[in-house]
Amino acid sequence: MSASIQELFNISDQLAKNLEIPHKLAVPKMTKIVVNAGIGSIKEDNKAIEKMKKDLSLITGQAPVVRLSKKAIASFKIRKGMPVGLSVTLRKNIMMEFYDRLVNIAMPRIKDFRGYSKKSFDGQGNITIGIKDHIIFPEISVENVENIFGFDITIATSATDNKEGYELLKLMNFPFLN
Repeated sequence: MSASIQELFNISDQLAKNLEIPHKLAVPKMTKIVVNAGIGSIKEDNKAIEKMKKDLSLITGQAPVVRLSKKAIASFKIRKGMPVGLSVTLRKNIMMEFYDRLVNIAMPRIKDFRGYSKKSFDGQGNITIGIKDHIIFPEISVENVENIFGFDITIATSATDNKEGYELLKLMNFPFLN
């Protein structure tokens, strides 16, 4: 057994004790991580979109899916079928590796970072956070970056409410404000 899997078992035992859950299968766990990046002003520049896809695949370890607009919006100069975003869904081992790099390597590199608020939960135990600069990840070399972009990270859990989701992520060393 690897160290991270052993740590997860210890986390589930501790979480079951903290939340007073008698059955081990009822203990909340992380189910997936979704990374979404909006294309924004580079929507007509195919080279910039490809560079953004390459950077996002380096960060997540998985190729992103290009999301297309469902309808035309004249005020945003968007036609139906134009690329508007990139999305990556991570599960199992890739999800755990990304979470580890996010919490232990990338978040400490954020300037003036103090933690995320408990109010970021959606009411069902899932949390969505925003990253302003993708260059906080060590996989990205700053010298080759032309456009700095941000993205949203949604951590989906099997928790039934915010308290369970908060306890789970707190035991997994997620940085929360005090």
